[in-house]
Amino acid sequence: MPFGFYIIMAAQFFSALADNALLIAAIFALREMQAPTEYEPLLKTFFTLSYVLLAAFVGAFADSMPKWRVMLISNSIKIIGCSMMFFSVHPLIAYAVVGLGAAAYSPAKYGILTEYLPHRLLVVANGWIEGLTVGAIILGVVVGGMLIKPDISATILAFDFPLIDTGIDTVGEMTIGIVGVLYIIAAIFNLYVPDTGVDHKPLKKNPFYLAHEFNHCLSLLWRDKLGQISLAVTTLFWGAGATLQFIVIKWSEVALNLDLSKSSMLQGVVAIGVAGGAIVAAKMITLRKSVRVIPLGIAMGIIVLVMNFVGDMWLAVPLLILIGGLSGFFVVPMNALLQHRGHILMGAGHSIAVQNFNENLSILMMTGLYYVMMRSEVSIHVVITLFGLFVSGAMYLVKRLHEANQRVHDDVIHLDDNAHH
Repeated sequence: MPFGFYIIMAAQFFSALADNALLIAAIFALREMQAPTEYEPLLKTFFTLSYVLLAAFVGAFADSMPKWRVMLISNSIKIIGCSMMFFSVHPLIAYAVVGLGAAAYSPAKYGILTEYLPHRLLVVANGWIEGLTVGAIILGVVVGGMLIKPDISATILAFDFPLIDTGIDTVGEMTIGIVGVLYIIAAIFNLYVPDTGVDHKPLKKNPFYLAHEFNHCLSLLWRDKLGQISLAVTTLFWGAGATLQFIVIKWSEVALNLDLSKSSMLQGVVAIGVAGGAIVAAKMITLRKSVRVIPLGIAMGIIVLVMNFVGDMWLAVPLLILIGGLSGFFVVPMNALLQHRGHILMGAGHSIAVQNFNENLSILMMTGLYYVMMRSEVSIHVVITLFGLFVSGAMYLVKRLHEANQRVHDDVIHLDDNAHH
């Protein structure tokens, strides 16, 4: 891999690390304010709102200037959101601003891969970026969990800079301050991201034109026989993954009697599995074989049901690693296939924007549904059961759809014929 790829990875890593540490800090802030528990999944809802509302514009924005500049601008927006939380703006609003930065960042970080690397390296690069992003999620959640641990936070707060009064006196301020530093490190790496020298399309000023163009790309990808399968899988995966984050926190409180600091570590365990699965998939699965991983999605949903019978840490950890491993293994090949089809059909930035729109709509719907269940005080065991059955059922339907597509298309689409036009 060329050296620039590692800089892109470093920038991505620190940015994602900060996003996830901030999620735990925001949950902590809500609990400090004694906000209702069901506000917690709303953090994710507010964060993803920008992805859905601005989907038509962020792709065009990412394609309109060098990607490193897009990444730098988006990262600065995240820093503003983080500062807002520091100055006691309501966590939901501050986290929504961070989401705005993340929505603009995403098409750039994936789009630069297709501009920078030959397509034979895409599955590997995707495996790396996904694995690293997941690594950042694990670490971010763990770092967030560590920072709010009473003994650790007391030690850090006791540490004073000579001659500087930082004005940081509470655990919340300290956590958010440290997260801010992570965003600044990411911004420094953004400055060194290579310029790929690809021609950029000037940004069309007319929002209706952009919306129309986005709509066209959306239907293009859903109509494509391979595009629709990979889009359906990744859409389901991200919605399920976001909801699982909150399910694990709630479940570990109910079934294992853990506090927020410890249950956020358990989220990390799921993510370790995802990273492992992603790395194995990057090694074993080629672009051509990518659709063969769909049955693992069905298996994952069924295995989630086992959570209902676990009340013990020794069983919980391997189970969560397994759930993560299966999901990582099936999502990476699907992601690479989706990017490959998208790049061919409409260009990188646009296809990522379409992907983000669908995935985040799914996160909004699924975390929203979880919010409603929490409001109605549905037992977490019922939630887990419905969740597992839904994931398996949906993946089964995707599998049937793919088989039907194959029957219609006995001349299976040759990826290579399309790759050269």
